[in-house]
Amino acid sequence: MKGLILAGGAGSRLYPLTLVASKQLQPVYDKPMIYHPLTTLIEGGVREICLISTPHDLPRFKQLLGDGSRMGISIEYREQAKPEGIAQAFLIAESFIGNDAVALILGDNIFYGNNGFGEAFAEFTSGATIFGYHVHDPERYGVVEFDADGKAISIEEKPKEPKSNYAVPGLYIYDNDVVEITKNTKPSARGELEITAVNVEYLRRGTLRVEKLSRGFAWLDAGTSTSLHEASAYVQTIESRTGIKIGCPEEAAFRNGFLSSSQLATIAADMPHCEYRAYLENVIQESHRIENSKSR
Repeated sequence: MKGLILAGGAGSRLYPLTLVASKQLQPVYDKPMIYHPLTTLIEGGVREICLISTPHDLPRFKQLLGDGSRMGISIEYREQAKPEGIAQAFLIAESFIGNDAVALILGDNIFYGNNGFGEAFAEFTSGATIFGYHVHDPERYGVVEFDADGKAISIEEKPKEPKSNYAVPGLYIYDNDVVEITKNTKPSARGELEITAVNVEYLRRGTLRVEKLSRGFAWLDAGTSTSLHEASAYVQTIESRTGIKIGCPEEAAFRNGFLSSSQLATIAADMPHCEYRAYLENVIQESHRIENSKSR
């Protein structure tokens, strides 16, 4: 499975912060925002990733992430000259996707908790898998309606009168049909290729699976100054309480077997002395303690 991160747009709701750096490069407590969606894909077992952003911002992402090798993955880059809808990502990255299934994640979405994403990635074979998350303001999102048996029966984009409180967060998994479906999708009234229209087509075909996310799961959309601050406060609280970093791609790669402990140690040693390096060194030490205890 291939992975796409859509990190484009002007970030106008974060002005004037985005005069300095794109929305997805803004800090969420102790890490750039883009680390979070990247970590989610790595945790899902995705090793080939394409990051899509504006021509202006792509060099900064390349400087930050490089080719992905230090995380045990590969990262390619594509330009989105003009934002024309989330589904446009499949057309921009068509040659990257090839004949594979693909997971698309939005660059400003932050996920944390026992979310079942790993299971969804592992069990995916065909059709489409999206998620439903209970929110108090569903009119801001794509909304899923369920029947009495919990089966999805409709999806609407930002409805004035939502038929449920389940919004669709910015992680979507599709088979290779998504490219052709997107090509046959007509732009909406605002001139965009809506991801909801793609999901509705999979629903019409009877191949859409909607997984409800549990109450213990957190979905943060850091697209405004207020939500960015709230996301930072949330991450800081969890990390301080647990001692575990949220959105650490190197750790995710190590725990998924993309990096060995010696490779992770080399990566950490190349970093300046900082909290992030110290955390990775602790991850390595903990893994060594576990290995030693098993060998006794």
